[in-house]
Amino acid sequence: SVDQATFDFFQLAPTLAPTLAGAARSALPLERRRPASRRRRRLVASCVPARAMSYLLPHLHNAYSVDQAILTEEERVVVIRFGHDWDATCMRMDETLYKIAHKVQNFAVIYLVDISEVPDFNKMYELYDSCTVMFFYRNKHIMVDMGTGNNNKITWPIESGQELIDILEVVYRGGRKGRGLVIAPKDYSTKYMY
Repeated sequence: SVDQATFDFFQLAPTLAPTLAGAARSALPLERRRPASRRRRRLVASCVPARAMSYLLPHLHNAYSVDQAILTEEERVVVIRFGHDWDATCMRMDETLYKIAHKVQNFAVIYLVDISEVPDFNKMYELYDSCTVMFFYRNKHIMVDMGTGNNNKITWPIESGQELIDILEVVYRGGRKGRGLVIAPKDYSTKYMY
């Protein structure tokens, strides 16, 4: 299965990296060899499959952890992706979230929650879609008007990192001003598609 293959990869990667790095190192002339630690990091980082993005982001495994993540964060936006790690829509969204995580770390923190492991929020937030992203700032749910009619959450994968960064910036600025509803920089309604 996908999860088992990813799990096997992360268990074997540290043991395979020195072997593979040693073979690659012996093929290079002496003046072109890098220190072993840098080679090993590059090799392991370049081998991480795209489906493993959810494993590189922090998970919240119970309702108390979710509540504490929302309650205790005072200065940054809390972004929570509700869904399943094995779902294709969530995989695409997780890849985008992972790409932007280091860029937005000063004003946003990203968490993942499995909706079958933590079903407590399914009714409260109406988590009926396969992938749902919600924003919180200072223990307050920040709604985003994207032109779709559902201002509470994002229910589709955003594949552009810059679009997601722009949305997070708008949420952060609106939250700091005390607004509960902000308008997204891009209109995601379908009226312009036809």
